[in-house]
Amino acid sequence: MIEIIEFTDPVCTWCWGSEPILRKLETRYSNDVKIGFVMGGLVKDMNDFQDEFNGIGGENDLSKVNEQIASHWIKASEHHKMPVETKGFSLFTKDHTSTYPSNIAYKAAQFQGEEIAHRFLRRIREAAATEAKQVNRLDVLKELASSVGLDEQQWLIDMENGRAEKEFEKDLALCQQLQIYAFPSYLVKDETGKGILLRGFQSYETFQQAIHQLSDGKIKETPRNPQQSLESRVKELILKYESITLFELTYILECSEQELSPALERLISKNIINQTTVGNGYFLTISKR
Repeated sequence: MIEIIEFTDPVCTWCWGSEPILRKLETRYSNDVKIGFVMGGLVKDMNDFQDEFNGIGGENDLSKVNEQIASHWIKASEHHKMPVETKGFSLFTKDHTSTYPSNIAYKAAQFQGEEIAHRFLRRIREAAATEAKQVNRLDVLKELASSVGLDEQQWLIDMENGRAEKEFEKDLALCQQLQIYAFPSYLVKDETGKGILLRGFQSYETFQQAIHQLSDGKIKETPRNPQQSLESRVKELILKYESITLFELTYILECSEQELSPALERLISKNIINQTTVGNGYFLTISKR
């Protein structure tokens, strides 16, 4: 077993851009790779935050900062290919100047299990990146927690009693210990604890090399079933993830949009899947009949 730990923040656009890579690793390495997350707390207070490289911050007017972030997200999307919606984007306001609430929200979800916490993290990412929702507000996070099936009452208790915040502080301490200041960054490690630290956004091929190195070549990609149709593989992935972008499908299946189009059209025409436009892309979900 190889564990890949992403040091992340729920609203970081490059962390959103890493989702196709992580999902491909989960799919192509089946039960040999486990994905985990450590919250890095990208923005403690936007009033004191400045990212000169990406031209974000240094403004007293938070509406201008939101415009800077939206512009950066569009540019980043051109590279990582995940959809973004910047119309109506207003993440930071006078009363909500930090990304910490969404980090703590994930830690509160972890008390209810890793699997549901990961679904919740993905849902926060989607809401921030493709719905322009203000995911640093408790009422918005509460709505998202309910939507993925978390015990809303228990989640709220853990949010408000300081329990989740203490776990978040441990994550921040680990980031400081490893001197991780860029998100995403990764720790790839084997069962003995031997690991490789990767700083910044990484390619699928880089993870392949790390897995090969740590397992002495014993862990390999799961062979594909040559008898399984593309349509079946698409349906399988949408069932597994519930919500998936077009780019994620093409990336995981290693095919073009043109090659994928007939399979999608058949599944849509049979009312098996739905296609929903979001920002500069769209999601595919299983139809609820």
